[in-house]
Amino acid sequence: MDVEFSILGRKYALYQKEYEEAALRALRSGWYILGKELEAFEESFAEYMCTANCVGVNSGTDALILAFRALGIGAGDEVIVPAGTYIASVIGVTENGATPVFVDSDEYLLIDAGKIEEKITDKTKAILAVHLYGQACQMDKIMEIANRYGLYVVEDCAQCHDATFQGQKAGTFGDIGCFSFYPTKPLGALGDAGALITDNENLAEKLKMLRNYGSRVKYHNEISGVNSRLDEIQAALLLVGLKHLPEENKMRIELAKKYLSGIKNEAVKLPIIRAGSTHVFHLFPVLVEDRECFQAYLAENGIKTQVHYPIPPYVAGCYSEWGYQWEDYPSASYIAKHEVSLPIYAGMPDEEVKYVIEVVNMFVQ
Repeated sequence: MDVEFSILGRKYALYQKEYEEAALRALRSGWYILGKELEAFEESFAEYMCTANCVGVNSGTDALILAFRALGIGAGDEVIVPAGTYIASVIGVTENGATPVFVDSDEYLLIDAGKIEEKITDKTKAILAVHLYGQACQMDKIMEIANRYGLYVVEDCAQCHDATFQGQKAGTFGDIGCFSFYPTKPLGALGDAGALITDNENLAEKLKMLRNYGSRVKYHNEISGVNSRLDEIQAALLLVGLKHLPEENKMRIELAKKYLSGIKNEAVKLPIIRAGSTHVFHLFPVLVEDRECFQAYLAENGIKTQVHYPIPPYVAGCYSEWGYQWEDYPSASYIAKHEVSLPIYAGMPDEEVKYVIEVVNMFVQ
């Protein structure tokens, strides 16, 4: 049996009629930028997330960049970030001229909240909580630290749409929540797309200006902005996806439960769910000592896997001037060298999941 890592067409097929009707509605409207589809999505997503404001932008990376810019964070400022994450999280900081200060990972593959406080200096302005793989960070601890030191909190929610911590949705704890709607995400567009959410009306207004050349009214550029607008067609498609987000999350959670109960191989360390958290399993990351051997074995049996993220940002070539070494953050380093993501996505057939479990259980390291 061949098992692909992800087949986006299967998700499209689940709601094909609705997607096509939405796309045609947007096309036939004759209005393709900053129109009614975007307004409808922003209102619907804000309501769904139990927050006051949503601002649609071009991508999740743009959302992060504009979040820190709206907070006035720039050159000379420091932002606490996880050592183990995708580089886009850090780009949000460095594109504003600020300096990322790294914190190692915990057993949940997220930023270790217990190690944040020791990294705070008089230059620290914010904490970036990255809810990686589909699970929220330890937000009670992070918010307690932020409130005590008077720091902003930005949440990178690119992979955790609808995940919760202690009953509250990820993205609603801090000052701004940043979302990517890349096609593979729990709520995915059919192209690049992103958004920010906030309860702060002033921040929301500033973000709307920043995404549109710094203007509220055309040609009246009040601040220095960029062009980062969520287009009407993607907004219309996202409205369809938002409608089905709960059922798609349920699909992945049920698939993950099968993996968690069915995989019984001591050579394969399964993901851990933090007490009080709901994990939406954007990815299903496992840790194995010999990653190359494990991936090759699965590939020989027709199962495709991926690695997230093999080069942590603190040792990325583009940031080599910082002088960090792999061993500076041992937990993040270990995860980067041993993580393998098993196939999991909405529409994945049960028989493929069963086959993956059978093959993984026969792996000998």
